[in-house]
Amino acid sequence: MRLPVLLSALVCLSAAAGLVAGADRSCADLRQFYTGKGFTLAGVPQAEISGEHLRMCSQGPTCCTSTMEENLATLSSRETEGLIREAGRSLQAAFNTLHKRFDTYFTELHGQSERFLQEALSPLGPLYSQNTRLFGGLYNDLRQYYRGSALNLDETLSEFWSRLLERTFKTSTTTDANLSEDYLECVAKQQETLRPFGDIPRDMKTKVIRAFVTARSFIQGLIISGEVVRKVSQISLSPECTKALMKLVYCPHCRGLAAVKPCSSYCSNVMKGCLANQADLDPEWQNLIDTMIQVASSFSMEPSLDVVLSSIPARIYEAVNSLRENMDTFSAKVYQTCGSPGEPGTGSPDLHEQRKRSGSLTALEYKPSPTAGLRLEMQVSDLSSKLREMRQYWVQLPVALCSKLAAGGSSQEKCWNGITKARYLPEVMGDGLANQINNPEVELDITKPDMTIRQQIMQLKIMSNRLKNALEGNDVDFQDASDDISGSGSGMCVGGQCSRNRPGLYAYSPDKGVGDGAAAQTGFCSLLLLPPFALVLLQR
Repeated sequence: MRLPVLLSALVCLSAAAGLVAGADRSCADLRQFYTGKGFTLAGVPQAEISGEHLRMCSQGPTCCTSTMEENLATLSSRETEGLIREAGRSLQAAFNTLHKRFDTYFTELHGQSERFLQEALSPLGPLYSQNTRLFGGLYNDLRQYYRGSALNLDETLSEFWSRLLERTFKTSTTTDANLSEDYLECVAKQQETLRPFGDIPRDMKTKVIRAFVTARSFIQGLIISGEVVRKVSQISLSPECTKALMKLVYCPHCRGLAAVKPCSSYCSNVMKGCLANQADLDPEWQNLIDTMIQVASSFSMEPSLDVVLSSIPARIYEAVNSLRENMDTFSAKVYQTCGSPGEPGTGSPDLHEQRKRSGSLTALEYKPSPTAGLRLEMQVSDLSSKLREMRQYWVQLPVALCSKLAAGGSSQEKCWNGITKARYLPEVMGDGLANQINNPEVELDITKPDMTIRQQIMQLKIMSNRLKNALEGNDVDFQDASDDISGSGSGMCVGGQCSRNRPGLYAYSPDKGVGDGAAAQTGFCSLLLLPPFALVLLQR
């Protein structure tokens, strides 16, 4: 009888000794870590305590109290949100850079064409010198359209040719002819029926509209893409995600396993669950990026963007020159329709002399130099390559967040799996909300998608459709998108001027880097966002 009693006593003593040894395990490392995160040591245990009180970490010997668990959970969520916002700011900065580069290029093309106007049209004599406001007004209208004005480009160009016809007719007749405003209006109406400028107005209109519609829609696509990133990056993480992040990031510290990194598959499931709604942006996001690449590629297709803009003065000269050479025939038809304001004159001797001196000037003589063509090719190549790098942003974001946080491939047997230091067995979930139905780490109701993200998905669809219309040369009205976007005060107007509520050229100041904001708070890892993401470093 004595032997069993003695053995039982020894077992009890050994168990007690084990408990005492466990209770004596120091929490010094956690105390130092905890204060380093900005918390006080009030209530922080000196040695491990029983973990029955834990709600997020697995129960067992621990250095964390309930208050510490709540504090660290809130911290993990805040740090992750900071990383997501920082990644979003980096992507916004990339869109802003593309925006500035293309806008600078296009406005320079426009300005060069406008400056060439005087050189090209000076041979027209008084027709140009007395009507500089007409020609300058055309360029101003084109500029305003590009900036987002509510101008109807088709009507604007038709109006220009009608007014030019009036001035050309008036300049080419004798000075004593009684050309009233009503009479000149009648002359202008002959533009469509008699086609005094030949096919040039129609051909130029088609090319100019296509060039400006695609340029403006491309700029708007960059703006709206950046706005989507900004809004989605500001979405708060759910309480379920916060619990999962605590378990992933700081529960190892509570267990005395601070040096053990999370298993990569475990991290992937947590991040895919936390960012499930964001991943649902991916199909429409890639569709928009692909369409913008198509639009960028169209800039170099014949007739290329630079050729269309630079040839505007030459095409105007060619049209006027053609009319002057056939003015007698045109005038006779005008007199038949509008009546004769007086005896048809023979025109100014100076004008006749100018016709003899000026040969036929065509757009081909003013085709941009090979250097200009090379610059356009470089623009298109740069835009396309940078946009391709952004295509998979939303599905690569969880991967990027785990890239420095999780253990490497050779450490998958000795990593933190949410409970202890061992291999993580569950399979990795797919991307998107629907694929999280069996996610073992983050509880999600897949029947309740995030409404802010659903709205942004719709914005991506709308913008993609408008870009596709632009590729067909169809004028694009941004009214609806502006109404949808401006509801949250996105500030998409230039200098406070918003013509008919249309979005202006800049969604954010091009002179102020979007990524220049204050650095995110010191986080739980040093994160390198994989290409195409910019570098985001958050030191422990």
